[in-house]
Amino acid sequence: MTIERMLTEETPARVLVARVLAEAGIEYVFGISGGHTGRIVSGLSQVQNQVRMVTVREESLAGVMAEVYGRLTRRPGVMLGQGPWVLGNGLLGTLEAFLSSSPMLLLTDFSDAPRFALHAPYQQATGDYGSWDARRAFGGVTKQVMQAHEPIAAVQATQLAIKHAMAGQPGPVAVLFSHDALAGSVAPDSQPVLYPTRFYLPPPAPPADPAQIEAAAERILAAERPVIIAGNGVRIAQAYEPLRDLAEAAGLPVTTTAAGKGCFAETHPLALGVLGTFGTPAANACLGEADLVLVVGSKLSPSDTAWENTRLLDPTRQNFVQIDIEPRHASWNFPAETVVLGDAAQALTQLCEAVRVRLQSGLAQGRAQGRREAGVRRVQLHREAQGFFNAPSYAATDKPILPQRVIGELMRTLPENAIVTCDAGENRILMTHFYQTKAAGGFLQAAGSGPMGFGIPAALAAKLVHPDRAVVAVVGDGGFAMTMNGLMTALEHDIPIIVVVFNNKALGWVLHGSGPFAAEFNEFDHAAIARAMGCRGTRVEDPEALAPALREALAAGVPTVIDVMTSLAVSFADVTSPLANEASPRRR
Repeated sequence: MTIERMLTEETPARVLVARVLAEAGIEYVFGISGGHTGRIVSGLSQVQNQVRMVTVREESLAGVMAEVYGRLTRRPGVMLGQGPWVLGNGLLGTLEAFLSSSPMLLLTDFSDAPRFALHAPYQQATGDYGSWDARRAFGGVTKQVMQAHEPIAAVQATQLAIKHAMAGQPGPVAVLFSHDALAGSVAPDSQPVLYPTRFYLPPPAPPADPAQIEAAAERILAAERPVIIAGNGVRIAQAYEPLRDLAEAAGLPVTTTAAGKGCFAETHPLALGVLGTFGTPAANACLGEADLVLVVGSKLSPSDTAWENTRLLDPTRQNFVQIDIEPRHASWNFPAETVVLGDAAQALTQLCEAVRVRLQSGLAQGRAQGRREAGVRRVQLHREAQGFFNAPSYAATDKPILPQRVIGELMRTLPENAIVTCDAGENRILMTHFYQTKAAGGFLQAAGSGPMGFGIPAALAAKLVHPDRAVVAVVGDGGFAMTMNGLMTALEHDIPIIVVVFNNKALGWVLHGSGPFAAEFNEFDHAAIARAMGCRGTRVEDPEALAPALREALAAGVPTVIDVMTSLAVSFADVTSPLANEASPRRR
């Protein structure tokens, strides 16, 4: 194979940086032109038919949109802007990408002043005396930091940053550009030589070790009561179909972590919903009696495991099989007797094939159909005994409106393939517990860092990635106030999301956890605010008006806010598992 050079003529570095993004298949850049990065924006104008610049009103929206784009596509989402504000305001999405392993690219700058670096110029981030140190600051919240001080390095750093953001366990990578790096040009004979970006993109994930796969298949088929725990790694790997195929082939009930909610349709006959602190009783009951637990793409945090309550998960009485792309996650919190290292989609596909071969060749007891029927029966018995998305409160007529009634109307009204994004706080906990996802990929929340202000920009990014699907952001009135300027971006870029506000005039989590002091708000009409911006806005005070409001919003095809006056009568404590209450360190 002949490898060609990238350049045939001298080209400005700013144009080449933009070309790198296009060559990598990156469709969007989110941010605000500022500092030296304005030159990159100028370069993007040269590739605007391939890469769309989405200008936001504040960097926190850009950070979340970039993180969600990366999580949903496996290609790095790009946040662009000036160093101090990409670090400060944009930290919302960067930290979530870091903790949730989303591929992300931060294109930012040192804000340096050539020849005056030692004189502490305004905003400078080079780390010299009198300046702040961008490399050290970004280093604490990213997978890698690249720095470019000359034009060739600007191009190579961008290429390598894309590679590192995607390779192995994904994550955010920052590129810090100096003034000179973006102000100059690169000639075809410049050294080191530049090559096309495709050579820097990581290759497809290699297959997992066949011996590990065979060991896992043998253990799964030998178990009497196996259960799957699916985490966010399933979403990152886009492993929805392989997960479903394995569950059906081996008759495995499926639970998800809070971060993994949405990776498996909760309407599937093998679905048990979310496990752990705010999980469904059916999921926790089935998992607690399991003799084998297959953990896919999850770090198993204390909240996932009800503070490691041994009545839920206990390696002394349960066998653990773990699939993860990061070796350091293997047997991190629970010893796993069998570990499969690799990409979740690839490993699940291999494991499913190994299970099928064993069943067809008689190396395992039973047949595929019989195993599936047995798994479905187990799930059904737990659903009948514990209840499963059938709470009477879904039809409650209370005023103010119970959150469960709002969630019930969302379940009844939204299309099967709708995507729901959640903010932080009590509204997210209630959605995690009560909302039943109907399709894989239909639910998204910030479960790595859990910041307020996530729901609206997450919905904007999800709608850009999936323009044919209805996208609804469910937020509290606190989270709405933080990022309602995202509606301006929705209007300017024709992104018709729906925002449902749980308006209880309070920070519900704080109020129910610590009391009303510093937790209550004045009453604001968020629908009127939306209308003033140019969006559709509807205020709902009667539960019977919920469904019509949702149907109208779905038909409108424009950004819409539905401001629902909700009750404080239900709290996160009402959906906290007894397993978590008895094991929580806060009770000791």
